[in-house]
Amino acid sequence: MTPFRHGPKPTVGLVGGIGAGKTTAALAFAARGGAVVDGDALGHAALADPAVRRRVLDRWGHRANLIRPDGSFDRRALAGIVFADPAERSALEAIVFPWIGEQARAAVRRAQADPLARFVVVDAAVMLEAGWSDVCDRIVYVDAPAEVRLSRVAARSGWTAADLAAREAAQWPAAAKLQQADAVIVNDAGPDRLQEQVDRLLTAWGLGPV
Repeated sequence: MTPFRHGPKPTVGLVGGIGAGKTTAALAFAARGGAVVDGDALGHAALADPAVRRRVLDRWGHRANLIRPDGSFDRRALAGIVFADPAERSALEAIVFPWIGEQARAAVRRAQADPLARFVVVDAAVMLEAGWSDVCDRIVYVDAPAEVRLSRVAARSGWTAADLAAREAAQWPAAAKLQQADAVIVNDAGPDRLQEQVDRLLTAWGLGPV
């Protein structure tokens, strides 16, 4: 009988502050044989699902030009609506979170069946808020100082400090996430230092680098 929840291999979830570098951490786990489930990619895919797309447009299509000329969603326009009003954000989450959770569970099952995967990594910032962190056997909190995180999101997305604060207000506070975490890694000193932390953690969990 497997000691893990969803298959013969452990599933590790990555959460953390916005801009902390969860995706970079996921790559460090992948370098040691982890099959990565990309929660951000699933979030983007949700808005391309016909049923999700229809529900979003039914609720907000009259308020903004949400569809670009190429037919894709203008995610920035939608974010401008939902991050300005907690009730609107909750309404969007009620639409997309169940879809993302279902897809994440399916992706974990596929990764469990991958003979090349030593373990599974779920990189999903809001898995705790969405209520499907039970897909994971262990949770890792990826951290970085606030000034580092702001610098990263400013360079990546052009966000201001106010933009970052608004996004963070939509997630659980760091203290609540830390309470759920089995381990913490700090991503503030480059990829080599991050890989060292990941390697030590995997060794401690009996999944040492190969």
